[in-house]
Amino acid sequence: MVEITASYDGQLHCTAKHGPSGSTLSSDAPKDNMGRGEAFSPTDLVATALGTCILTTMGIVAQRQNLDIAGATLRVEKHMSASGPRRIVRLPVEIQMPREVSPDDRQRLENAANTCPVKKSLSAEVDAPISFKWGK
Repeated sequence: MVEITASYDGQLHCTAKHGPSGSTLSSDAPKDNMGRGEAFSPTDLVATALGTCILTTMGIVAQRQNLDIAGATLRVEKHMSASGPRRIVRLPVEIQMPREVSPDDRQRLENAANTCPVKKSLSAEVDAPISFKWGK
């Protein structure tokens, strides 16, 4: 169990604290929803969680296989609903891998990305396709 605490600081800003490390992060409502966009919005943090979870899970698999994936980068686009309740509807992810790997390792890494805990935790209503580019 990990405890995260948060406080409302006013003006649609919040501060969250990670219990084990003491690290903090700030959030703000986005400009299109009454905020100033001065920090990650809560839904930006969902997109961020997806991206970092994918890279971390791939990193775990890479370490087990003695693969070097340092330099891998990722881009997530967050698409919100245009009507109805405000929610995330799409989180397409593009991963740029720094080098080619064997077909077996490629399959392992792609499987890790597609089964990371955050992706598995998203509602089935959120479209979150992942694409890979291998090598420079």
